[in-house]
Amino acid sequence: MSESKGVLQGFKEFLMRGNVIELAVAVVVGAAFTNIVNAVVKGVINPIIGALGSQNLDNYKACLTVCHTDKKTGEFTDGIYILWGSVLSAALTFLITAAVVYFLMILPITKWKERQAAKRGADDIPVNPTEVELLIEIRDALLAQRTGPPSDPSATAGIIGAQKTQQ
Repeated sequence: MSESKGVLQGFKEFLMRGNVIELAVAVVVGAAFTNIVNAVVKGVINPIIGALGSQNLDNYKACLTVCHTDKKTGEFTDGIYILWGSVLSAALTFLITAAVVYFLMILPITKWKERQAAKRGADDIPVNPTEVELLIEIRDALLAQRTGPPSDPSATAGIIGAQKTQQ
C-alpha cells in the first residue's frame, strides 16, 4: 500500500510541476491555433499560389516513371508520383504557424519579461566587488595564511600603505 501511495504521490508531484502544466496549456492552444492556420493556408495562401495553376496544391506532382491517371476519377493507376504540392502546403503551414507563434506569443512575452525585470530595478541585482575590494580580500587571505587572521583590519591597511611607500 505504501509503494502505491508513493507512486501516486510522485505522479501528483510530476503533474503539479509548473513546466508540465505549461506544456499542457501550450498543446491545447497549439491544437486550437492549428485550425486557424490551416484555414489561412487553404483559404488565402493556396489560392495565391494556385493562381499559377491548380488552386489545390495537392494536385501539383511530378512523375518519376511513366505515369497514368484515370481520366474520370483523377486517381493514379500506375507509375511513381512525387506529390511536391502537398509538401509545399505543409511547409507553408509550418512557416506561418511558426511566424505567428513567434510574433504573437514569444516576442510579446519576452518584452513583458524584460519590462518586469526593469521594474524590479538594479537594486535586486547583487553588486560585484571592485578590483580593489577583491585585492584586499586576497591580501587578507594571504596574510591570514602566513600569520593568522589580523586582529585589527586597520593594521593590515598600514602594512599595505608601508609597502606602497617602499616601492
